[in-house]
Amino acid sequence: MKMTATSAATVLGMILLSQSPLSEAEGPRLMAQTSGAVPGRGVVGAVTVRGTVAAVDKEKRTVTLKGPKGNTLTLDVKDPAKLDVIKVGDPVVATYMEAVAIQIKKAGTATPGSTTQETRVSSKPGETPAGAIGREVTITGTITAIDKKARTVTIKGPEALSEIVKAKDPKDLELVKVGDMVEITYTQALAVTLDKPTK
Repeated sequence: MKMTATSAATVLGMILLSQSPLSEAEGPRLMAQTSGAVPGRGVVGAVTVRGTVAAVDKEKRTVTLKGPKGNTLTLDVKDPAKLDVIKVGDPVVATYMEAVAIQIKKAGTATPGSTTQETRVSSKPGETPAGAIGREVTITGTITAIDKKARTVTIKGPEALSEIVKAKDPKDLELVKVGDMVEITYTQALAVTLDKPTK
């Protein structure tokens, strides 16, 4: 699957020594520090929310979940038999996770571009209804400019899209140079399970 310029811009805007897409309230953690001459970073965070089933549509094979603040989310259900054991008002637990991993690669060791992978997993027949959806986007771009005074890096991504990103730590700018490649992997996952055993 090819990414659009808009989705690539969204991910590029969160990259390289800069802000995470995760809010501080969600508890992001720095997972990797600079290693040798090639900097790499990773941030991960997860939120668990309890809610209820707000609607079940057997014809469309969807379940609508309602969170504690009234927000709703409609999910496709692959196995229609699961809809027979889910009722409006049933309690559910949803865990949302997102992570960003950033790796600097020397010029010529990677190819600019983007890929997207999606996965779906569901519980087996007879098990408590549950499912998980995951999406991983990898974007590789090229550093085209470094401004040490302004502490910024310009990265050219897919479809000639460029993004200027400010470095958190100016020392990291010493470890990169124009022509280096930036590989960003952005992962999102949502796991939902019925919060009661099936009969």
